Amino acid sequence: MDVPDYGDPSPIGAIGRVTVSIPRDGPGEVLLAIRGGSEAFAAWSDEPIARHVRVVVVDSLSARSVLVAPLPVS
Repeated sequence: MDVPDYGDPSPIGAIGRVTVSIPRDGPGEVLLAIRGGSEAFAAWSDEPIARHVRVVVVDSLSARSVLVAPLPVS
């Protein structure tokens, strides 16, 4: 039986949703689809982002912290 090897992929480029609003001067939280499941990460942004906004990860700050930007509304 083959088992998928999810390894430890970089979260950069992952799309998620803000679960705890991200303020201008501190972290919030995002839920990202990573390694075959959903994982919560501390999230920072250059601008405040409200809860439920879809975001993309633009940088990985540590193993559990990411820098995100809002996805453009289409």
